[in-house]
Amino acid sequence: MRLHLRAPAALLAAALALLVAGTGVRCGGTRGGAESRTRVIVLGFDGMDYDLLKRLIAEGRAPNFARLATVGGLSPLGTALPPQSPVAWSDFITGMDAGGHGIYDFMHRDPKTMLPYLSTSRAVGSERTLKIGPYQFPLQSGKVELLRHGQPFWEVLNRRGIDTTIMRMPANFPPSGSAGHELSGMGTPDLLGGYGTFSFFTSAPSAFAGRDIAGGRVSTADPEGGVVRGVLRGPDNPFLVKRTKLEAKFTVYVDPVEPAAMLALGGEERVLHAGEWSDWVPFEFTMIPTQHLKAMARFYLKSVRPEFELYVSPLNIDPENPALPITTPASYARELALEGGRFYTQGMPEDTKALSAGVFTPQEFIDQAHMAGEEVIAQYREVLAQFRSGLLFYYFGNLDQVSHMMWRSMDPGHPAYDPAADAPFKHAVEAVYEQLDGVVGYTLERMGEGTTLIVMSDHGFTSWRRSFNLNAWLRDNGYLALKNPYLKKDRGLFTNVDWFGTRAYGVGLNGLYINLAGRERNGIVPPGERRALMDEIARRLEETIDPGTGRPAVTRVFKREDAYKDRGEIDIGPDLVVGYAKGTRCSNGSALGEVGGEVLSDNHDEWSGDHCMDPAGVPGILTSSRPLRRPAPALKDLAAAVLAEFGIDGFPSRGPEHAAGGN
Repeated sequence: MRLHLRAPAALLAAALALLVAGTGVRCGGTRGGAESRTRVIVLGFDGMDYDLLKRLIAEGRAPNFARLATVGGLSPLGTALPPQSPVAWSDFITGMDAGGHGIYDFMHRDPKTMLPYLSTSRAVGSERTLKIGPYQFPLQSGKVELLRHGQPFWEVLNRRGIDTTIMRMPANFPPSGSAGHELSGMGTPDLLGGYGTFSFFTSAPSAFAGRDIAGGRVSTADPEGGVVRGVLRGPDNPFLVKRTKLEAKFTVYVDPVEPAAMLALGGEERVLHAGEWSDWVPFEFTMIPTQHLKAMARFYLKSVRPEFELYVSPLNIDPENPALPITTPASYARELALEGGRFYTQGMPEDTKALSAGVFTPQEFIDQAHMAGEEVIAQYREVLAQFRSGLLFYYFGNLDQVSHMMWRSMDPGHPAYDPAADAPFKHAVEAVYEQLDGVVGYTLERMGEGTTLIVMSDHGFTSWRRSFNLNAWLRDNGYLALKNPYLKKDRGLFTNVDWFGTRAYGVGLNGLYINLAGRERNGIVPPGERRALMDEIARRLEETIDPGTGRPAVTRVFKREDAYKDRGEIDIGPDLVVGYAKGTRCSNGSALGEVGGEVLSDNHDEWSGDHCMDPAGVPGILTSSRPLRRPAPALKDLAAAVLAEFGIDGFPSRGPEHAAGGN
């Protein structure tokens, strides 16, 4: 998913308050509890598609998956509603649908402000500070909260003394604290509080004029006497009353002859040739003389001449000195880094935004994604070598991100397909499948007798050919009113919406909300008319024919009271969930509150593959090293199936607030 929404400034303010106050992260159980004779390894391959995997098996290109399919079967795994990664993984974690765990999208909306916010975590800053001149000092610590509700299935094991290691689980930041060892995954921010903001220093910034650089910063960097001086900007300094960004200065000395340069940052130096990546470079931001924020980044010297071009990765939390809680116990991050070296802590390390902005070429994106993927695999091998008993879950997100960016290269029917440009990358996605097949083979060879291996994915994948602007559709069909119908440039975030004439609006990639009186800030639809309006909108959406394809643009529209069986958190969800036809997805602009433009259009974005459609069209995969004791037709059934391998039944244990029939 690509939605360039930054977290509120409070996220880092609270996080830095945690650092300043020295507050520790909650710790779960530790290894050394009651031993279990059962060993289960679960590998989570984000975005692995059932149909594509079957084809690769038939072609002999996934022999280890073929081995599993022979003994444990290979079946489609029903995904979440909607089939977005944080929703799907929350289904798996809790055994409940979104009505119970409360994660409906990458973003939700605050009905009091009508502004979107990140759905999986939030920060609560210190309410008490001592101000002395330009400085302020927190008198109590802030905290970062996980917004996912429900009991994680591994907590059941941990409470019984069974070892649990949960690595890189999405929608688990900050870590739940209920496993023996945890490392947070997708949803873990960079140090700016978002999903990742790169920096690009260039002597030719005019080349990026007019481009969408959302998700990155482009700065001028002219070598003077062979020297480039730059500044890395961090979050706001929590010790200053006046809002001021933290800064770390660096210097690059360009070789006068060779296509090379030396980077100097803090006490670190790296010599790079053009086209070369650095390792992780640790550095710090000085907040006050006695307090420092630890950070790290990787540098890519794209070019020295004729133009100077230097890419800097998003500023990652340094696992050797984490400023945010990313592991259980808190010391585990440092242990991992000391054993295998520093690693990407940012939840989605593949820099899809740099490719979309034109900072990376497709090959440079593939190289960076491969580097990130190899780092994860190397860490997995170390963790697997230490696995002795109980449950090991390990998540791999590389396939999902590469599929998003490179899918069109194997789809000549995609509107952005370019035979010359895409031909070299025709097998880029398939190569990741083959790499993960190697991970399966590596595991089978080393997991030991009596171990059960389960391999699963949260959803499948397909080509994203057509974009659907849901808010534009609502506008054209009389459900959404504009302040200025002639506005040429819509800035998004509903700034041009006339709420007093609007009955419905869309937020996120699949959500549609009724502008309900008493709930929304300026709601106008009486609660007694809500259901009839939902029925009408759902029917008309399902009748919408895409003029570009001659087929329905929307396959199914789901009403939340009918679609979700769990009820504990159903009130925060959208009133309707739009299941777009396979090949069609909500536009990025509509997801962030833009209304302008046409309803349906060809997708010419670099982001060419997706899955945020009707769940029936994008199932995940499930296979195992032997038949499972309990079937798992869908993601929310899989946690119970894992626990059944340990002889445990009755998960999830739903209280009255989660029972069907409420609201």
